[in-house]
Parts: sequence; structure tokens; C-alpha cells
Amino acid sequence: MHSQLRKSNAIALNINRTIIYIVCIFLALLSIAPFWIMFVNATRSTSEIQQGLAILPSGHLMRNLEILLDKSFDPITGFVNSFIIAAGATLCAVYFSSLTAYGLVAYNWKLRQPFFTFIILVMLIPAQASAVGFYQFMYKLGWTNNHLPLILPAIASPAIVFFMRQYLIGALSFEVVESARVDGSGEFATFNRIILPIMMPAVATQAIFVFVANWNNLFMPLILLTQKEKYTLPIMVSLLRGDIYRTEYGSIYLGLSLTAIPLFIIYFLLSRYIIEGVALGSVKE
Repeated sequence: MHSQLRKSNAIALNINRTIIYIVCIFLALLSIAPFWIMFVNATRSTSEIQQGLAILPSGHLMRNLEILLDKSFDPITGFVNSFIIAAGATLCAVYFSSLTAYGLVAYNWKLRQPFFTFIILVMLIPAQASAVGFYQFMYKLGWTNNHLPLILPAIASPAIVFFMRQYLIGALSFEVVESARVDGSGEFATFNRIILPIMMPAVATQAIFVFVANWNNLFMPLILLTQKEKYTLPIMVSLLRGDIYRTEYGSIYLGLSLTAIPLFIIYFLLSRYIIEGVALGSVKE
């Protein structure tokens, strides 16, 4: 009787596992499909793309590349500009947000809770609502056609501050901070040498998302940058559109593919931190 029960339980478990695997494989294929279609279309001609979808590459890759370069698409310049903006904004966002979160958790000051409430309220303001005023301010400073307005505002990243604060509440041991102070360590030295390594899983997780968001950012760079040598890859891709008679869709898909490839590389190198990020905020020992 017990052996039959165990056998039936094993069968039910195998069925459940099979269903889970099928669902996961289906969702994975569903997620990969748009990117695969993009890479495939980068090898197809405009007429082939207009005929419908295809899952196998074609032989027009080099022709699409020639068309892309003829349209003043400079992948090297675009890559350098995009990397400078994305890397600079990522460093500013994760470091200063971590520093702010540490101040909200480690110090007990009178306006701590109102300050945190203000940060939460700032999260509700969309970037588009302040775009006109921000552009006017940068114009008066003479910072148009400059990468700095796209990097320095990342210092104030309320969403990342909120995430880092929630992580520190569960991960920070105040005994470690007190021991460092007793040993004569300064506050910034304590943060850089002790607190920041503790926060590294959270920092790495947020760095991935911030880098991707700034790499793909089109709205503000399109407003602030008008000189071709300052263009980022998303701007260059957005300018590939022709009229209804001359649009080369194959070259557009190739430009999109070139823009996405660095993100794939960075994501695959750092994706394990996203998995670790699921466990952020665990119970403090």
C-alpha cells in the first residue's frame, strides 16, 4: 500500500515537473523571439522583411551594413558616447544613492523620515514633466551638446535610494559601524571600506538596470544633443528612418542589433547578480 502511494506521488511529481519545464521553456522562447527576429531581419533586405516574418537568416548582412554606413551611422562614435554616458551615470547613481541610503539608515536625525518621504514623492514625478525646465536650465549654463547633463543628474536617483535603504535595513549591522568608529575610522572611510562591500550585491544589481536604462535613453539625449559627434547609438538609430519610398528596414534592424549587442554582453557577464538580488533584504543575523 505504501509502495503504491509512493509510486503515485512520484508520478504526480514528475507530471508537475514536466508541466513546469514546458511552461518555462515556452516563456523563455517567447522572451527570446523578439531579439532573434531582430537579428534575423538585420540579415534580410527590405523586400524580404515586407513579405513577413522569418526565423532563418538571409544573405544581405553586408549590404545592410553598407547602407547603414552610407547614412552617416558611426557605430564607434555612438558606442563611445553611449558608454561614457551610461557608465558615468551608473557610477554616480549607485555610489551616491548608496551613500544617501546609508545616511538614512545609520544616522538618527530629526528630519530623517520627512526626508525619506520627500524622496518617495520625487519618484512620482515623471522625467518628461521637467524636461522643458531642465533644458532651459542647461541652456543658460551652456551645457547643451555636453554629456554632463546626462550624467550628473543620476546622482539624485530616488528609486535606487529606496532600494538601497531597504537592503541596508536588513543587511547592516550597527555593531560593525560602531567598531569602525571606535577604531578611529572616519565616516567616509567606513562607508567606502566596510559598508560599500556589504552592499555590493545590491549595487551590482542596480548597476545593471541603470546602465541599460541610460544606454537605451533617447528622450533627453535627443533634446540636449544636436552635434553629430555627440550622438549616442539610440539617436543614430532613430535618424535612420527615411520616407515611405526609401526606408531601408534591414539597415534599421542592423543598427538596432548593434545597439543591443553590448547590453547582451554586459547582462550575461553580470546576470548572476540579478539572481542574487532576489534574496536582498534577508533577515539580519
